[in-house]
Amino acid sequence: MRDRFWYLLPLKVVGISGFMWLFFIGYFHTLRSPQYPVFEMPRTSLDAWVPFQPEALLVYGSLWLYVGIAPGLLLRVRELVVYGLWAGALCSCGLLIFHFWPTAVPAPDVDVQTYPGFALLQGVDASGNACPSLHVATAVFNAIWVDRLLRTIRTPDPLRWANWLWVLAITWSTVAIRQHVVLDAIAGAALGTAIATASVWLSPWIGRRASDS
Repeated sequence: MRDRFWYLLPLKVVGISGFMWLFFIGYFHTLRSPQYPVFEMPRTSLDAWVPFQPEALLVYGSLWLYVGIAPGLLLRVRELVVYGLWAGALCSCGLLIFHFWPTAVPAPDVDVQTYPGFALLQGVDASGNACPSLHVATAVFNAIWVDRLLRTIRTPDPLRWANWLWVLAITWSTVAIRQHVVLDAIAGAALGTAIATASVWLSPWIGRRASDS
């Protein structure tokens, strides 16, 4: 598995960084220039079961490391391009939803500004563009691809379990730091699952080599 990460590493780093840069251009444009009335997402009884946990901010931020795992395991430039196109399709679907149906989370039930790191988070990623949670959607998309690639190269099962625990932790963190409500997370998971399932079905050759067969 290590050789996969090192192969084409400079291209992967530049490509992932460039992808994120382009994504955030579109993300902040839709966030700061809503074209329609902003709908406030409702809290449900499930939200009350998740207490505010400021330490979850570290887990929330780990997404930016996590999303590099699946492309890091790929072997060819063509695979990276096609994977990037699928990831772009996911983000484009989310931004399209935000354009026609802008949403926001309700005011948090605690003063998050008093906790370290939260003022920066609110300045960079305000509480708009709420549903579906693209934080959850991209995490789930990546998790499905990571699981597939780990099965392809026959890694030990604990690595696959760790992958799913990580994505569950990221999903939980979005609600635990009050950046999203449960409905946002559910919608994000559904979007990520739909795009990932389509991409795996239509691009089954990605990540495979003769020695993995």
